Parts: sequence; C-alpha cells; structure tokens
Amino acid sequence: MDVPESDCGFVNESELLFHCNQCDRELVRKIAQLLLPGLATACVDNTTGLFKSPASVAVVTRKEMVDYLKQRSQMYVMEAVGQGDDIANMVEEFSDEPTEIISGFVDDFASSKRNLFSRVSGWLSSESREDKIDDFVQEMETNVFWSIDRREAIAEILIRNVDLKREFHCSKKFDSAQQLAEHETQCSFRILGCTNEGCKAKFSAIHAEKHDSECPFKVIPCEQKCSERIVRHDMDRHCITICPMKLVNCPFYQVGCHSAFPLCNLEKHCSECLRSHLLYVLQVLHKQEASVEELRRRVQLLEKSHTLSELSEALDVRSLTLVIKEQEAKMKKLEHDLSNISDNQKLAKNVK
Repeated sequence: MDVPESDCGFVNESELLFHCNQCDRELVRKIAQLLLPGLATACVDNTTGLFKSPASVAVVTRKEMVDYLKQRSQMYVMEAVGQGDDIANMVEEFSDEPTEIISGFVDDFASSKRNLFSRVSGWLSSESREDKIDDFVQEMETNVFWSIDRREAIAEILIRNVDLKREFHCSKKFDSAQQLAEHETQCSFRILGCTNEGCKAKFSAIHAEKHDSECPFKVIPCEQKCSERIVRHDMDRHCITICPMKLVNCPFYQVGCHSAFPLCNLEKHCSECLRSHLLYVLQVLHKQEASVEELRRRVQLLEKSHTLSELSEALDVRSLTLVIKEQEAKMKKLEHDLSNISDNQKLAKNVK
C-alpha cells in the first residue's frame, strides 16, 4: 500500500505558510492597461496581408501572450539569480520599475507575432497600422473580450514575479489563516476606498496620502485664503469668479486709478480714494476746459455737498459720473439763482 503524500516525511515549507499576495493597485491597473494594446498589435501584425481579421486570431493569441508573459517573468527571476551569489548586487541590477519590464515583455511578444508581410513592408511605420490597432482595441473593449478584472489578475502575477525589491507587492508569510487575516487589515497594500463624498476611487493604503492630496472631491480651504471651504475640483472656478479674495482692478482703472486689491475690499478702496476718483472723473468730463486747480475746487465742493454718501456708494465710473453731473447741475442752478437774486437786489437799490 502506498504511503499518502502527507505522510512522506518531507513537506514543502510553502504548503505550511499562508501568503499575503496583495499588490499595488495603481501599478496593477497600469500594467493591465498595457495588455490590451499589446494583444491588438500582435493580432493586427499577424494577420496583415492575409484574408483574416485580427479578431479571428485573438483567442489563440491571447492564450499565447499570457503564457509567454508568465514564462518571461519567471525567467526574469531565474536570470537575476543566475547573476551570482551577491543578492544585493543582483537586486540592484534588476531593479527596473515593473511597468518598464513588463512593457518590454509585451513588445517582445508582439514583435514575435509579425508575419512576413509586416516585416518586409513599410506597414510597421504606417498610420493605417496604428489606426487599425486602435480600432481593434476599441472593438475588444466594446465586446469585453478581455475584461479588466482578468487582465488585473494576470498583472498581479507578473508583478510578483519581477518585483525583486518587493516595493510593489507584499510577500509576507504566516503560519495560520488567522495571522494572515490580521495582517491583511494592516497591510500597506490593502485596498482602501476614498471617503470623500462623490469619489469612487480605490487604491492601496500605501497611496492613501497621495490620493488625499490630489482627490478632486476633497473639501479644502480656499487657496486664496477666504473663509470658504471648497471641493477641490471647483477651486479654480471659485477663485476666478466669486471668491471675495480674488484680485480685481479698481473700477476706475480706465480713467486713471490703477490700484488692484481683493474683491472684498472694493467698497473700502472706493471710500478711501473718493477724492482721487472724483478728480479722475472730472478730468474726463471737463477735459481741457478747466485747470487742475479748478477741478480740485470742484472736488472740494462735491465733498462738502449733501450727496457725499451717494458719491461714496458709486462704485464705478458710470454711476459716479451720473452723481457728479447731477450735483454739478444743482450747483450751477444754485449759482444762477444766487446771481439772479444779487442782480435783483442791485436793481432794487438803484431804483430807490
């Protein structure tokens, strides 16, 4: 009677250990996105000049591609180990970012599938080739020929095979499922979901801080230091349109006041600079008809008038001009009336 394998005396250590195989989700997603264009390229170049469509070879080519990538990634480790006994130097030499390594594998596979026509013609550099590859990628995406979930599962395997520095995946081992479960709640590569309202992003815990600093749905203080808290993706619009701290030119810029200040200080500025604004507007109204001294005298008269509050409330050239014209008309009429009274008084005195 044969002895059961479990009683043979030798048991592989890996069979007793529970592995944490979580990977950097951002990298997994990036590599998964490389696979579909790589497959499309291989299928298009393999059927160029033949009475076949890329779709007719897609199923077979996909299987070949997956097998090739797995074998190459496993050989990558074997090649690294074969460099010598100095592990530190080995890892340093093979420390390329996994995306670059796997992208190279994908390109090598696609190159191996080129048929004779592709090799001897100018097809490889033509725009029509690129268009055909893009079209086939879209066709596969529309038909969900190779779902993102399946591609991500392949990507995880490839990352674990080539990430010798273990910067993008967790390789810790545990003696029990309970220990593994406890670790997975704290693993730096565990999957987290953004807590900001409206954001559906998922990422590895190692990238939580980075996502938080970039999340378009996070509510943050106004960049221009107003009292509002704004959703990050609305910040530019807020700062440009309604933020009380946005810088604006003085509304009397066109007549000579070139001050700039936060929008919330508009009334304060117009109040503090009323005299200079009056002078600017009067210069425009009277042009060369009055001297500077005469204009300053008119400013003083306007400041002493009962319409000072109206003048202070005029926050643009048009409204201030209207108030000035109205007030000057009143003053002119008053001067005319006083002149008539004076003339009448002189006439009455002469009659006597």
